Amino acid sequence: MHRADLFAVLPDAVAPNAPGSVTLSAELLRPPATPSLRDPERLQRLWRAAGETYDVPWQVLAAINAVESDFGRHMGPSSAGALGWMQFMPATWVRWGVDADGDGVANPWVAEDAVYAAARYLAAAGGTRNVSRAIFAYNHAGWYVDRVLKLAAVYEAGGTELAFGLDRLAVDLAAARARLAEASQLLEREQAARAPAGRSVANRTAQGARQARLASLEAAVTAARAAADRLQSSAAGASFSPATAASLGAPLLVGGYAFPVGGGPGTVSVPAGHHDYPAADIAAPGGSPVYALMAGTIERSWQSPDPRCGIGLLLRTGDGRGWVYCHLAVLDPAAVTGARVSAGTQLGLVGATGEATGPHLHLQLERADAWPQREAWFTAFAGQAFAWQGGVAPAATSSGLGGFTPVGSGGDVFTFTR
Repeated sequence: MHRADLFAVLPDAVAPNAPGSVTLSAELLRPPATPSLRDPERLQRLWRAAGETYDVPWQVLAAINAVESDFGRHMGPSSAGALGWMQFMPATWVRWGVDADGDGVANPWVAEDAVYAAARYLAAAGGTRNVSRAIFAYNHAGWYVDRVLKLAAVYEAGGTELAFGLDRLAVDLAAARARLAEASQLLEREQAARAPAGRSVANRTAQGARQARLASLEAAVTAARAAADRLQSSAAGASFSPATAASLGAPLLVGGYAFPVGGGPGTVSVPAGHHDYPAADIAAPGGSPVYALMAGTIERSWQSPDPRCGIGLLLRTGDGRGWVYCHLAVLDPAAVTGARVSAGTQLGLVGATGEATGPHLHLQLERADAWPQREAWFTAFAGQAFAWQGGVAPAATSSGLGGFTPVGSGGDVFTFTR
């Protein structure tokens, strides 16, 4: 897409929209029934054209598009109310939204409108002179500026081919993990089912059929694990920066801590409380990777589901506290009793084993005497590793800080070719 291809006359970045010129109807506050994705070539043309129009680096637009909506796969509304391709808050959209495709509506759910609006907003925030400050205006967080700039630098070095290659790898890896989680849970349910007893012809036939199902499910788990392991190895090679690591579901680490579930705030969410006692239910798609939150020893793990906790483990961290992980779909082969692990070691995959109404990691202290999501190390990951459900965050406490240091800008300077 080039500027000449646009039907609309685009507004400049000097002043926001005139009052009433851009509105969000009740319909536009909801996601469309069938979101319209864009192929890589069209997105590449769009980022470049919008960047040229408003004189901001296309790589930054591409990075924001990846971080905010995973190239249109997770468009919200977010827990804070942000929506669309580039995750604008409604009030900001009304001020800076653009009808770039010329259909008469400035629509945040349309890639063309949203990307041009993001370029306009960045330019209005000084992005033609200081792109870091403009990104901070987009999202007031040092970690966000760092992640966008580092991902943009990766795109600068490798072009859009690398951007979409990493995206394809992330999609394939997530799908492989989900298949492994599903196959493992099907096998677990079949193993838990009561086997037919007796030596009658009917029972022997049923026993044979069950053995065949078990063998088939075991083979499916083996194949799914091998596929996931292959892609995991490829992802490990590609996770050379925090920005690309996050998009591939790799662990995010800060000050000796790792967030226990990978996937990022587009797919991982946490409520401020728990239904009846201190614990954190970290909601994520089945198959999302589960990580050791700190260095320690697996004091106990169980592959046969506990009636309430399902498949899980007890991790004794270096500060002496015990952390219980529940409802996993499958444990990593290395997550065995007595194993020593570092922060960010993969322990298994999110599932819904035991008493679980949906896929999530139930995380609690051994004695359940403090809320994990109120600890400073946990809340420090808000926004970059997970989103608060309903946009409601609990008050942080000072317990369990260990070697925690706040997330902030690394101070790196990035420049981009036009």
